[in-house]
Amino acid sequence: MTSPRNDSGSQDHQHGHSHSHGPAAPVSKHLRKVIAAVLIPFTTAVVVGLVVLWPGGAPAHERTGVGFDRQTQQATVVNVEKVDCKDVNAAQTPATGNTTTPSGNTTPGRQPGLCEKATIEVTTGQDKGRTFVEIVQPDAPRQLHEGQGVIVAYAPAAPHDLQYSVTDVDRKFPMAVLAGIFALAVVVVGRLRGVMALIALAVSFAVLTLFVLPAILQGSNPLLVAVVGASAIMLIALYMCHGPTARTSVAVIGTLISLLLIGLLGSLFIDWASLTGNTDDSTGLIHGLYPHIDMSGLLLAGVIIGSLGVLDDVTVTQTSAVWELHQADPTMGARKLYRAGIRIGRDHIASVVNTLVLAYAGAALPLLLLFSIAQSSVGTVANSELVAEEIVRTLVGSIGLVASVPVTTVLAALVVSADRSGLGAEAGASATARNGKGRRRRARH
Repeated sequence: MTSPRNDSGSQDHQHGHSHSHGPAAPVSKHLRKVIAAVLIPFTTAVVVGLVVLWPGGAPAHERTGVGFDRQTQQATVVNVEKVDCKDVNAAQTPATGNTTTPSGNTTPGRQPGLCEKATIEVTTGQDKGRTFVEIVQPDAPRQLHEGQGVIVAYAPAAPHDLQYSVTDVDRKFPMAVLAGIFALAVVVVGRLRGVMALIALAVSFAVLTLFVLPAILQGSNPLLVAVVGASAIMLIALYMCHGPTARTSVAVIGTLISLLLIGLLGSLFIDWASLTGNTDDSTGLIHGLYPHIDMSGLLLAGVIIGSLGVLDDVTVTQTSAVWELHQADPTMGARKLYRAGIRIGRDHIASVVNTLVLAYAGAALPLLLLFSIAQSSVGTVANSELVAEEIVRTLVGSIGLVASVPVTTVLAALVVSADRSGLGAEAGASATARNGKGRRRRARH
């Protein structure tokens, strides 16, 4: 009778232990105070920064009609007919002043063969119901078809017949369907965590669109805005997705230290490499519309915000790994925990750095292809500002990611090894289990 009671007591003790040291294992009051002493001033500084830098909205400006800075409306292709290109002015310049076809091809002269004469009806705005004609050349890779939704640019200063022109295809519906599939997959697999991750994603976009972008346009320092915005996103996303636990707090501190390192390295090398941040049509248009914006600071802000998402993944994973190691063997000291955790981190470093480099390479693939066509040397390609920006962005972000592994692992190991509140219970549970097994062996003999 004694043996079953001891076994039962051991099982109950172990069951209670599994609940108290689950995914959000508590730590002692002293450690919670230490963590709070670090995070409360930091969170307060972020909130103050949001209040002080909060913009009243993007400043107004007179539209130039160039690139994205155009008035646009939605429209529908109501009719398409084939016509001889010789009978239409296929080389007509659109009202927007852009000498490209809807597909992006230039129109140097009249093209032989059959062109498409598309009748477009504007479906939004003050000119809803108005129709105009768009000529699509036979060599255009994107051909219009009846019933297709399109985006049209409006140039009020142009002659009446040339005020509207097709600029792009309306692809909102397929993108919305894809976003819905993504959200469904996240919720089905992640369940409540997935729902919280989607909410955190929405909040992140809100911070970017309501705070970061308007604040930069109003003339605030891009680096300061990026640091405050990224910190706010980090705090909201991590605590919403992983809960207000000591484990999450350690990941937050590790992420913060890594972001500071990325900011310092990025500032140093962007200045040393003389990167202006004004390298393409989009950045040139921004500089033209808002000459007061520090474009190199904007580049650094992009590096910080772009690194944040991957940093969150690395720091949370490393913290969780150390916590699980401690749960498996509560007698492990800080040094053993660090060594075990860093072995896991090395595998993570290899995969994450490779992912980051390939992500940037994929985004710059058309540019790299142009350099390949020109048969430029590797040194020439790397020296061009367009590619140098991506190299600095990639390497600075990767250095921050690599540094985040030992930094977060050390912090997590120190926190969990310093918390000895559960060690006695662990030893008691182990001793009870051993005694129960010994009694069962003696009973069998």
